[in-house]
Amino acid sequence: MKDIKFRLILMNFLEFAVWGSYLVCIGNFLGKIGLGDYISWFYIAQGVVSIFMPAIMGAIADKFIQPQRLLGLSHLLAGGFMLLAAYYGLKGAEMFAAGEGAISIWAVFVPYCFSVAFFMPTIAIANTVAFDILKRNGYDTVKDFPPIRVFGTVGFIAAMWFVNFVHIGLDEAAQFTYMQLVISGALSILLFLYCFTLPECPLKKSSEQEEKTLVQRLGLDAFVLFKQKKMALFFIFSMLLGVSLQITNGYATPYINSFASASDSWFAQNPTMLISTSQICEALCILLIPFCLKRFGIKNVMLMAMVAWVLRFGFFGIGTTEHVMGIICLFLSCIVYGVAFDFFNVSGALFVEQEAPVAMRGSAQGLFMLMTNGIGASVGTWVAGKIVSHFCSWQGEYLLSKPEYANGWQTTWFIFAGYALVVAVLFAIFFKYKHNPNATKA
Repeated sequence: MKDIKFRLILMNFLEFAVWGSYLVCIGNFLGKIGLGDYISWFYIAQGVVSIFMPAIMGAIADKFIQPQRLLGLSHLLAGGFMLLAAYYGLKGAEMFAAGEGAISIWAVFVPYCFSVAFFMPTIAIANTVAFDILKRNGYDTVKDFPPIRVFGTVGFIAAMWFVNFVHIGLDEAAQFTYMQLVISGALSILLFLYCFTLPECPLKKSSEQEEKTLVQRLGLDAFVLFKQKKMALFFIFSMLLGVSLQITNGYATPYINSFASASDSWFAQNPTMLISTSQICEALCILLIPFCLKRFGIKNVMLMAMVAWVLRFGFFGIGTTEHVMGIICLFLSCIVYGVAFDFFNVSGALFVEQEAPVAMRGSAQGLFMLMTNGIGASVGTWVAGKIVSHFCSWQGEYLLSKPEYANGWQTTWFIFAGYALVVAVLFAIFFKYKHNPNATKA
């Protein structure tokens, strides 16, 4: 089919637009309905479900339901629960505005948890669908998939811009209201309908399948690799770095928006737009990875990512929307995010591919994701929530430094930067890995 690439581009665009509608700005909304102290819960939930739901849904896609149909059904459920969360978010906004206090956290949090539980597996399922359709139509997945996948990032950014500027009948843009959840839920429903127009991805016959237990799919059987010092150190540092992954997703926009309490800076009023620079740089940094791996090797590329996290947090600590140099620092933080996020994920996956036994590579990749996006990100977001709550508090609709901590926000970011610096130094000292240019040849 001549239009098959375009159809997969549209699928990826919608897939990540669903996520981009709320991922970096839900904290803004929660704060404005009196639930700002629970921001970390929403990101912890995402990390927890990432530990087991992708494996469960992957097993279903392998044996029982064609992947493109499972992708659609998952989005139907994710979208439905997100719209339910939006409904209670609306009720919460009305209660808070009327001076009746905050709505129960559970009313919004429970349907949100079910939504992300069904959404998170769709990222992997969407890849499965794309690979299968490309292969069945004679395309080279190595060559033809990356240009398709990059439109997922484009969709994420487009959704961020949309919720940043569009008001949809309310006084505030969607990034500050329950409408961000409505937009996400509506896009999920749209993708549900679209998935059932995609070409079929027939289930493999039992003889063609590699039978895997749930333990193998979760990557838990790969824990045997901890017997090897090099692999044990790698997975431990993966978890320690994973602590940093969701911190800025949860707290960057409330921090930037906090400056709006004292000024009418355009950037303070449009934090989601500013943070979208991170995703733009992330897409561009992918292009640098083959060269850096070839030139510097896996360990040094991973170390670059760790140093980039130090800069990511450090630039936030000295950044502000109140003067030009402060704004430049915020943009620099967004620029280094591409290196911080992409370099470790890609080089880490490559390390696992090269060092894990062939029969265990799939499980080892699963363990890598479990340690970073599962355990590390969940623990990191929980700790970050405690630190932010110690130095800052919601004062009206803004998350500001507490009176007793004049520079509470800055202190918070510097604590995160200090943590990332310690991890980077320990990694440089204890993780030994010799660079082999031929092994990382692009």
